[in-house]
Amino acid sequence: MPQPSSQPAAPPTSPGPALGGRISRFWRRVTEGLEVSQLWNQFRTDARASYRLYSRDLEARAPQASWRHNFFHTLSEFCWAILEKLSPARRVLLLVAILLLFFGGGEYTQHDKEGTVTVVTLPFQFYGGVLLLVLLVLEIADRVVMKRDLEIARDIQRWLLPTKPPPIPGLAIAFATRAANTVAGDYYDVFARGAPDAADSRFILSVADVAGKSIPAALLMATFQASLRTLATTPSTLADLVSGMNHYACTNSQSGLRFTTAFLAEFNPADGSLAYINAGHNAPILRRSNGTVERLTIGGLPLGILAEGSYPSDTVKLQSGDWLVIFTDGLVEAMNARDEEYGEPRLLEVLNASASVQPDELLSRIMVSADTFVGTTPQHDDITCMLVKAL
Repeated sequence: MPQPSSQPAAPPTSPGPALGGRISRFWRRVTEGLEVSQLWNQFRTDARASYRLYSRDLEARAPQASWRHNFFHTLSEFCWAILEKLSPARRVLLLVAILLLFFGGGEYTQHDKEGTVTVVTLPFQFYGGVLLLVLLVLEIADRVVMKRDLEIARDIQRWLLPTKPPPIPGLAIAFATRAANTVAGDYYDVFARGAPDAADSRFILSVADVAGKSIPAALLMATFQASLRTLATTPSTLADLVSGMNHYACTNSQSGLRFTTAFLAEFNPADGSLAYINAGHNAPILRRSNGTVERLTIGGLPLGILAEGSYPSDTVKLQSGDWLVIFTDGLVEAMNARDEEYGEPRLLEVLNASASVQPDELLSRIMVSADTFVGTTPQHDDITCMLVKAL
């Protein structure tokens, strides 16, 4: 006869820890490890960006004075601004889903010959939720395809921009750009005009800002880069080079709607001279070694506005310790939560406090200063900055 076991029975395994581990892994996968505060800041950023998108459409549809004092008209126009972002078929799907959600549930009563009453409940709200889920899946599919295309465009754009400046006798250069969206309309470049090691070699320095953002601006930026690189190979003066680029830009500007502000300069290492043309761009800051500040303003209209526009040039001589700061308006017009701009005075303050460091270090300090000022406010424009220090 078998003897009873003296070992105590093992307690049943509690599903609690295993379930908690699965929930924890699921939550980390959903949030990508972000804290709740980070998720909230991300939601606020997305909500503000969406509000600006729809509010711009709202202001374009109705004069400001009329909709601010009529709530129902404002609500109607705001709903239309949302609906018009969808295709007609998806608009109908959304409207049907909303109607089903508000309609609630319904009951259908049926009597048979024996007098039995059958009540059938129609879950309209459930079907409305299913339609919203279908609409969400369709929109996510579009977003994934668009994101993939934008990432390809971003990679192509990165190939067009230099990763590091070429060695230039007498100069140290650093540059950086930060797109407001996946792709940008800002452009910067530094390259030799001719053989880099030739005795008479000169170098082109360029920073440009195409009107607008995202894909349209990025496409025009690519044409700007192509025209600059092509025309720079011809034996022409800087004024002729800019005039040729302006003629080409006017053929692609939609009658001046898609213009480009640009600062183009040609540096001669032999004598330290810098010939430049400012085509409607933010005036670069030239800080001399003694602390005095000059602005490089000589030039003409932005490229792409007037085909017969004139672009006179000017020349400055760079001496040891001089700084040249070339930037786009996205830097100085960066906004914080109080709708205040970063501004050129703050940029000058960082420049004056760090005049003894190298361009890479100063560029890092400028970007940190701008980020600290802006805080969690979404970036509304592309930011590009190029720093040149005379050695």
